Amino acid sequence: MPDIARQKSKSEVFRKMHHGKLLLLPNAWDVASARIIEDCGFGAIATTSAGVAFSMGYPDGQRISRQEMLAAIRRIASAVQVPVTVDVEAGYGDRPEDAAVTARGVIDTGGVGINLEDRTGDTENPLVNLSLQIEKIQAVIEEARRARVPIVLNARTDVYLCQVGPPENRYELALKRLVAFRDAGADCLFIPGIGDPETIRRFIVDLRHPINILAGPGSPPVAELAKLGVARVSLGSGPMRATLGFLRRMAEELKNSGTYGALEGAPSHAEVNRMMENE
Repeated sequence: MPDIARQKSKSEVFRKMHHGKLLLLPNAWDVASARIIEDCGFGAIATTSAGVAFSMGYPDGQRISRQEMLAAIRRIASAVQVPVTVDVEAGYGDRPEDAAVTARGVIDTGGVGINLEDRTGDTENPLVNLSLQIEKIQAVIEEARRARVPIVLNARTDVYLCQVGPPENRYELALKRLVAFRDAGADCLFIPGIGDPETIRRFIVDLRHPINILAGPGSPPVAELAKLGVARVSLGSGPMRATLGFLRRMAEELKNSGTYGALEGAPSHAEVNRMMENE
């Protein structure tokens, strides 16, 4: 059973991280990646649902089961000392009750935060009905209240990531949804798919609430995002995919030239062993 008092303290610490220095979250997908991130001095860890799914042989998009996802999260949360926020996709179910069950599962693993997206996976209707999404957000918050762990809810809209509707209509559509999420009690608002500084600035001005940006190649640098007023920057599945890219380059080097240069800079066996002993 989780230590409720300790989790409550961690959730309060994590919530405060959204109201000060820009919160940076390079996402983890297993214990080793989480321990590396913690060892680099980051004050919190976010998981990537896609990264966890990929590592277990599933495509992204709620193809992994809730049980398998939570089992992976439990391993991560038990291996680190810092707060862990968990990407649970759209909550692993179409009903508010499903989102509540998932929220309770996250709390039981030791997590103190949740990402909840509004993507359906249906190309014809790519976004969850707004009223239903509000109910899901409220169900998560109520379940956290019952569990006495006020998890930090990062409510995500995929209007830009899924390129919903004509480009000229996306800002207003996303803003409408994000305002509703904010008013339903979300602690932070996540808008993956935007990188234009002016669009980011407009959301910050119009929402007046902590904003999470998904960063990657081509995104404004951290210093610029901080000046704009962004509260939280995460890398999503980027770190996991970059690791796969490194593995591909290493394999190609071995196959094509018979050399091992890609292995330079790797942590030593002893160093990684020590990290795992801290689990």
